Amino acid sequence: PTGKCACLITEKVRRSLVAYLRAANHYKVEHLVMPKNWALVEAAKVCYISGFFLTVCSDSFVEVAQHCAETNKVFTMNLSAEFIPADHKERLEKVLPYVDILFGNESEAESLSKSFGYETTDLKEIARRIASNPKVNEERKRVVIITQGPGPVILFNEGVITE
Repeated sequence: PTGKCACLITEKVRRSLVAYLRAANHYKVEHLVMPKNWALVEAAKVCYISGFFLTVCSDSFVEVAQHCAETNKVFTMNLSAEFIPADHKERLEKVLPYVDILFGNESEAESLSKSFGYETTDLKEIARRIASNPKVNEERKRVVIITQGPGPVILFNEGVITE
């Protein structure tokens, strides 16, 4: 296998995820730009990359993000874990300007807020602040989606918060 993932969800709707990235830990931008692989990127209308990938090959992340901006494709990412904004802030700052749709849960959003100096734990305000960050492709506004386990999802879209 190229990797493994275990997810535990308890009766009280607590969740935990453990990932063993294995092959992903050895990924290089050279793999991405191989003609057969890059053809898939070119054919895509929407590209999604997990935030975990920032820890392995952020150059590939940026390469796909730039392609999406240049060709007006939708680029989406998930924050993936609290440690991504906390421990990989510089890498996240490089790709955030390209992100059209950002997904994250409440703890990941709070971690980003702390890391980026937003000085708030209000999830609606965090969503608004993330959405207001500069974007490379100004053809569409950034959408921010924050999940809260069994609670309502926060959606920031076109300047409007929806729960």
